[in-house]
Amino acid sequence: MKYLIVGLGNPGAEYEDTRHNIGFKVVDAIAQSRGASFAPARLGDVSTFRFKARTFVLLKPSTYMNLSGKAVRYWMDAEKIPVENVFVITDDLALPFGTLRIRGKGSDGGHNGLKDIQSVLNTTQYPRLRFGIGDAFHRGAQVDYVLGKWTAEERNALPERLERCVESTWSFATAGLGRTMNAFNNT
Repeated sequence: MKYLIVGLGNPGAEYEDTRHNIGFKVVDAIAQSRGASFAPARLGDVSTFRFKARTFVLLKPSTYMNLSGKAVRYWMDAEKIPVENVFVITDDLALPFGTLRIRGKGSDGGHNGLKDIQSVLNTTQYPRLRFGIGDAFHRGAQVDYVLGKWTAEERNALPERLERCVESTWSFATAGLGRTMNAFNNT
């Protein structure tokens, strides 16, 4: 069994600790939990390891958020991973900070990274984990908020939230999507 775990974000130091890059932060935490590291590869940074008799391919696309689909499709094809074994991790403005929402399908919710993945894969049916970043911004300031740094309070809460995301990833690969949604949604 192979799984492609995709953390959405933007490459580059200027985006490193921003809300929009929570997907990168989650896959970094997953790799760290297994003592794995990332290496530059085609269309992104990749880490591959085995855990509980499964192969995990972690991907941080280098295509920038709005073109994430190209990297996802390439690694699905290269590793022969079916869409049901892909787990896309992204930020979500509609959820309060730190809230997790796991689904097996759905709309892009206005998220350009998900929009591109759905366009390239030609389906809305792929598992995803949305990490709530809240919506504490004034009208017209959404881009600044999303690309802004975490507050001190959020930064203090992140380690526990990241651990919860790591646990949900293991659950997805070992217990299945349904059980994972029941155990982790809105926690």
